[in-house]
Amino acid sequence: MTMTSKHIEPGTLEAAVSLLKRLATRAMGLTGADIERIVRQARLKARREKRSIRYEDLEDGIRMDRPQVPYDLRWRFAIHESGHAVVHHALRLGPIHGLNIDAPGGGGYSQLGFTASGSDTLGYREDMLAMLMAGRAAEQIVVGKVSAGSGGSDDSDLARATKMALAMERSLGFGATQPLLYRDDKDPTAVLDANPDLAARIHARLEKAFARAVEIVNENRDKLDALTNALFDAQALDGEAVRRLLKDGDRPPSV
Repeated sequence: MTMTSKHIEPGTLEAAVSLLKRLATRAMGLTGADIERIVRQARLKARREKRSIRYEDLEDGIRMDRPQVPYDLRWRFAIHESGHAVVHHALRLGPIHGLNIDAPGGGGYSQLGFTASGSDTLGYREDMLAMLMAGRAAEQIVVGKVSAGSGGSDDSDLARATKMALAMERSLGFGATQPLLYRDDKDPTAVLDANPDLAARIHARLEKAFARAVEIVNENRDKLDALTNALFDAQALDGEAVRRLLKDGDRPPSV
């Protein structure tokens, strides 16, 4: 039988939508094939036990029997991802779809949308750099020192920020030297290692972005703390819950 929304009480429908949003946030970082496998396994489990699928079946499938993140590491993940969200929100870079500190690959995960206001200007790129450095900035402010969590891989915060700053200098027309020349740098590491002056300019851009992120996080410390506490407790927050916290500091309703 097909059930439409008119057969569901409004409160029940709202609760179902809230649960689905929470599951979607917990599943950030998974592929479509992963989701299909999880649903199939949950359905088989429910069938064996002669009952309907429960929320816990899907959440357990998403977690894939991973051990709980240690207490101190969970706090650092929450601080880091909340820092990204606070700066992203303050600079009005676009919608925030969710935050997750129990991601399948380990570490935290931010699902942030980006909307260029008007055009892709130098100011917009500098805002993006500040957002990328914001997780590291939040760690420095709250913990007093940074971890390696912002670096270490090709898709890390530092890698993305370095590539963006390099493009600003070499291919987007915002460079301090010969800005009208376009260079297609396939290997940023080789380019920077071979050009110390260029590397210094890139690093100066990143230092400026980090300092700006620190300033913004400090100005919004109450929002950072509220979001960090909520994310630590829930481990995953959908976009609506994040926006509510960043807007007025209220904790999201418990699920």
